[in-house]
Amino acid sequence: MSAHTHTGAAPMTHRQTLEALSGLLLVLFVAMLSSTVVSVALPQIIGALDGSQTQYTWVVTATLLTATASTPIWGKLADLFSKKVLIQIAISVFVLASPAAGLSQTAGQLIAARAVQGIGVGGLQALVQVAIAAMIPPRERGRYNGYLGGVMALATVGGPLLGGLIVDTSWLGWRWCFYVGVPVAAVALVLLQLTLRLPTFRRDDDVKIDYLGATLIAAGVSLLLVWISFVDSSFAWGSWQTAAMVGGSVLLLALAVWVESRAAEPVVPLKIIRERTTALAILGSLAVGMAMFGGAVFLGQYFQIGRGYSPTEAGLLTIPMMAGVLLSSIVAGRLITRTGRIKPFIVAGTLVLVAGFALLGTIDHRTSLVFVGVAMFAVGVGVGMAMQNLVLAVQNTVALKDIGAASSSVAFFRSLGGTIGVSVLGAVLARQVGSQITEGLTAAGIPTSGDSGGGSLDVAALPPVVQDIVRAAYGDATGHIFLISAAIAVLGVVAAVLLRPVTLRSSLDLPDPATTAAVAADAVDGAPAFDQVAADPAPRQGSAQA
Repeated sequence: MSAHTHTGAAPMTHRQTLEALSGLLLVLFVAMLSSTVVSVALPQIIGALDGSQTQYTWVVTATLLTATASTPIWGKLADLFSKKVLIQIAISVFVLASPAAGLSQTAGQLIAARAVQGIGVGGLQALVQVAIAAMIPPRERGRYNGYLGGVMALATVGGPLLGGLIVDTSWLGWRWCFYVGVPVAAVALVLLQLTLRLPTFRRDDDVKIDYLGATLIAAGVSLLLVWISFVDSSFAWGSWQTAAMVGGSVLLLALAVWVESRAAEPVVPLKIIRERTTALAILGSLAVGMAMFGGAVFLGQYFQIGRGYSPTEAGLLTIPMMAGVLLSSIVAGRLITRTGRIKPFIVAGTLVLVAGFALLGTIDHRTSLVFVGVAMFAVGVGVGMAMQNLVLAVQNTVALKDIGAASSSVAFFRSLGGTIGVSVLGAVLARQVGSQITEGLTAAGIPTSGDSGGGSLDVAALPPVVQDIVRAAYGDATGHIFLISAAIAVLGVVAAVLLRPVTLRSSLDLPDPATTAAVAADAVDGAPAFDQVAADPAPRQGSAQA
């Protein structure tokens, strides 16, 4: 058994917890803002850089991919080293990569900078959850998860609006979409330095991070996504390229599982993810990840290219979905804290999510905006009720010493679902758009070049007749990808229904086996030991399990 050395601060008071929580929420706001501020601006950005629909997708996918690959590493490091220092490192990576993205001169450079930015975002998304779990017991965490959802909703509402305003402001321009998060991140860095006090438990034995496993996972997923992006356009389904890419991806992921099963410190602990609650939460998170990322990315494109609205207007039109996230996450969080029950809210959230996607699956370029708004609100309600609570369900079932690995595993698969979802849906959209544009141009008697779907997204530069054809193609194709999302979201419902009904514990950690045995023995002897232990769970925060 590994030895641990406890160093660092005493347990935080309620006031200190709230102060530190404000810094953590600001960090989470920065991470979310980096994606949402770009989502509405992307059509303008890719148009200015003369990029294609495939590159449009990869600007998002690159960030999600590196965030996904790095999330379990950050989580494992959080179980071994100072969580505070790791959060500060993640912020620093984000701050350095953001200006690089803003200075990009080509779509390729932007994709590369966004990939580096994703490493920092992956750390922030995982470590904020880990730090909160180390400060607050699961039963009380429901209330704070409501605040967490509120901040995420603020970032997702404010991000598109801010991105739209920046793009529409001539003396700023789209590059400021990447610069704007830097000062906010700097403030968060200072605030956390002053307020966050978490005990550090350093391993006394030889610590080894499973970089090989993380590399194999990232390589396997990357190869699969590259294949998804280019199959049926650059090469055929039955080509040698397909065989090489799919076969190579399967081989790399199989090797990753083999390495993880034998690693002393696996980056994705198979023992933890094989547990029923964790496995089901992962399945549910895949569906929610697709909702969270795919919705923001493709709805912004739908409103601008498919409906002809400006970036600012597109940001305003996404408010119903974000309002749903804000409302449901706060209300559900408070009800969970009051009742201690979590499964009913996750089940209800996944059902509403499927319904919202099914409604969005019927839209085209002429659909009433009221109908689109109702459907988006339903998707937001589903995400708000399910996303954070799936993580909470897992945190309630593992010891505090495994919180980092367990939380980051769920975040890993949620990001993976988002990554695959955006890539697959983007590829489907590109093919649908290409086919419909070709048909529209042919019907109008306009010559086609054969690559209509992968051309420039600078719609304003096209002739009026062609603009109408392109807008109709994007508007109609968007409904198809949300119908696919609805089918995949059904998996989230199945996972939620199969979750075991549990009551959230009131202590930070699971009962220690030795303590439990002593309590049972004392109870047999007639001693009131159980009451004493149950009444004072706080000392567990300073145990070697933390």
